[in-house]
Amino acid sequence: MRILLVGAGGVGAAFAAIAARRDFFETVVVADYDLARAEKAAATDSRYAAARIDASSAQDVEALCREHGITHVMNAVDPVFDMSVFDGAYAAGADYLDMAMSLSRPHPTAPYEQTGVKLGDEQFAEADRWESAGRLALVGIGVEPGLSDVFARYAADHLFSEIDELGTRDGANLVVTDDDGLEIFAPSFSMWTTIEECLNPPVVWQDGDWHTTPPFSEPEVFDFPEGIGPVECVNVEHEEVLLMPRWIDCRRATFKYGLGDEFINILKVLHTLGLDSTEKVRVKGVEVSPRDVVAAVLPDPATVGPRMTGKTCAGLWVTGTGKDGEPRSTYLYHVVDNEWTMREYGQQCVVWQTAINPVVALELLARGTWKGAGVLGPEAFDAVPFLDLLTDYGSPWGIKEL
Repeated sequence: MRILLVGAGGVGAAFAAIAARRDFFETVVVADYDLARAEKAAATDSRYAAARIDASSAQDVEALCREHGITHVMNAVDPVFDMSVFDGAYAAGADYLDMAMSLSRPHPTAPYEQTGVKLGDEQFAEADRWESAGRLALVGIGVEPGLSDVFARYAADHLFSEIDELGTRDGANLVVTDDDGLEIFAPSFSMWTTIEECLNPPVVWQDGDWHTTPPFSEPEVFDFPEGIGPVECVNVEHEEVLLMPRWIDCRRATFKYGLGDEFINILKVLHTLGLDSTEKVRVKGVEVSPRDVVAAVLPDPATVGPRMTGKTCAGLWVTGTGKDGEPRSTYLYHVVDNEWTMREYGQQCVVWQTAINPVVALELLARGTWKGAGVLGPEAFDAVPFLDLLTDYGSPWGIKEL
């Protein structure tokens, strides 16, 4: 297996650090628009090489794949680049993995009731072409989406006879401080992506179809395990809701994220001021996207680890009827402590938790344990080998009855 890793930011660097401890691949070419960043991530292992890439160019992706004999393209850049990397991998004859899906576009007249172009629609439109070529595009294989989707497959196969709701719930008690020890606003993941998913109309699957709601709707307090505790969660647009119902029979699917009042207020202000826009504006003779400016002035998520404390939890709350015919409510989860990931890998916990899952998936593909063709989500594969290997990586998952 010869892997092209597109993106050496927080998640890409964590991917490189995790994969360096495994032996299922021949080489990883770490590619980034910033060559110095790619070289830094590639320096962690002698099997790695660094290259510069323009992720917005399918031709650039294809050329780099051909130059290095790449068999698998691992997309670790913002989802705005999904289709160019996806198309470049196909043109080069490589299989493809990403941790998100192609972007959505809200319904033009009823954005808070009806879906427009949904997350992943552009990629799923190419599914027949990939399947006919015998090639695999495994989409949504981060942590959320990704591990939560694996949990859905496990719950359907082993825990439930009927599922009422697949409810992804994500929360944390992370705190980032400045040099004086004062808490600061510093998102632990790509601010560009966070704005995209939090301000778009959230999608809900209900009784056989998708519909949308206003941002931050249906607030609820969810009690997260392992000391994180109660966190208010709200509806957010996310890929799980667009993936899970394609393979798993459920009456309802939701994604709710524990953002907190401060974060929600900041996002609302950004939207009110137009600072969430991706359309370029001219400022003193320079064209710039307001959202890019917001992302640029905030701390790089890859650098906040040493000043971060706490844990992050990704999981799936499943309700319905158990295999014994009795009502069941179960939370399947994965908790990661920032102190542990910084000590063991030098990576902050949110990007590390995201990055470990595609590494596990690639190892299963290299072994032949997972195999398939077309555009597929994690739900299309057996969950048990994935969860067993995740534990083997030293990062166990848990189950809590609610």
